[in-house]
This record gives sequence, structure tokens and C-alpha cells, in this order.
Amino acid sequence: MPRATRRAKRVTLFPMKLIRFESLVLGNQGARWGRLEGERIHVTAGMGGELSSETVALGSVRLLAPATHGKIVCVGRNYLGHIREMGHGEALPREPGLFLKGANTLSPSGGSVAYPDWTDNLHFEGELALVIAQTARNLSPVEVSAAVLGYTCAIDLSARDKQQSDLQWFRAKSADGFCPLGPSLVTQFDPTDVRLQTRVGGETRQDARTSSMIFDVTQILTYVTRYVTLERGDVVLTGTPSGVGPLQRGDRIEVEIDGLDILSTTIV
Repeated sequence: MPRATRRAKRVTLFPMKLIRFESLVLGNQGARWGRLEGERIHVTAGMGGELSSETVALGSVRLLAPATHGKIVCVGRNYLGHIREMGHGEALPREPGLFLKGANTLSPSGGSVAYPDWTDNLHFEGELALVIAQTARNLSPVEVSAAVLGYTCAIDLSARDKQQSDLQWFRAKSADGFCPLGPSLVTQFDPTDVRLQTRVGGETRQDARTSSMIFDVTQILTYVTRYVTLERGDVVLTGTPSGVGPLQRGDRIEVEIDGLDILSTTIV
């Protein structure tokens, strides 16, 4: 008689929201990680780690940027509309254009960033971002999804006058607080065709879909990891669409991406 075949059990993976936080009521316990479910946080053993038995109320914590203090790798000129508005014509880049922001630039959703007194042209750039789950080097396309812990919203704040005048973009891109990130990481997220909007003072300034990227997430991560080893907790920003512009003190910026929680920050 023919042998009975055993069907593999299908495992369904559900998206989770991971947050980094510090308690407001239990004293200084430092930064911790947890899984957000409704208005409760289930504390985990580190970033994306095993659940502990401890839960805390969302209202009793202060959210932090959902990343460790590692590298922030950014992609420039990844939407044709942004290339055009920056005066770079119609030519598409052959490779992703990369630059770094320092870990000092991380700031949390709901926080504020000071308008530096050394620039007169501070700009917003709303972006899709991802956080790395594990050490990644020379990734193949099929390895990319496992290398990503989760996706979130980001703002690449840029001192545009210094970006144009300086030899390097250090001042323009890496001043304190110049990378608001969060509020949560969403796992099992498909980034290929989602809507990205940036609002300033409630007015929509950017509105695009990630399917308009010149280089998608897979192309970005396979390219980056040819040259740089990405470590657990590193952040990658995937570029901004057209609609960037100047900010004023008092402006509130919101970045909304379908399926992710809204990132907000205020310029003070």
C-alpha cells in the first residue's frame, strides 16, 4: 500500500507592534522593549525578545525611538519626483546613493526637535524606515525579509543650506535629533506598495506610494550589505518622495504610512 503523506503544519505569522520605552512611574529602569497590545505593553527580553510575565500600561511610559544606538544608513534620491524638485533632472541613479546619520540624531515620536540657530533652511523629509533584526552581510534577495525586524516611520531633517555649502553632509544631516523615528516597529509588514504621507501643520505636503521607489527594500539591503555589515538594531531610511520643504519654529510634522503608526514631532 502507498505510504501516507504527512502534510506540513502551516504556521501563520501575525504582525506585532514592538516599542521601546522607559517607565514614568517605577523609577529609572532605563530603556526597555515590549510588545504593544491595545493599551498594554508586554515587556520582552530585549528588542523582539521573548515575552516576560510583566505588563505595564501604555499611559505609564514614555516612548523612545524604536532602535538601538547603531548606524543609520540613508538612501538619497530614491524617488524621481524628489530628484526633479532638487534640480537633478530626469536621469535615474544606477546605484542607491547612501549617506549616514549619527545615532545622536534619533528622537522619539511625540517629542520635539530644536531649530538650530546656525541654519535658516531646515527641511522635512518623510520616509519609510526599517530596523535590522540580525547581523547582515552580503544578503541575497531571499535573505532580506529575515534580516528585517520591523518597519516604522522616519523624518530625515536636513539643514538644506549646509547641505549645499558643506563638503560633507555632517552638519546638514546629523545634528542632534535630526532623525525622529517611530513610534512602533511593525513586523511581518509588506513595504512594496503602501501610501506615504507627510503633513506639516495638518497640511499634506508629501503623498506618494513606496512602489514609486527607484530602488526597493530588497535592492537597498542587498546593495548596502555588499559594503557594510548591518548589525541588530541598525536603521535604514529608504528615501523621500517629492514635496519636501522648509519648516518654521512651532511646526508639527506627521508622517503616516499605511499599516504603521503615525510619527509626529514638533519643531521648537
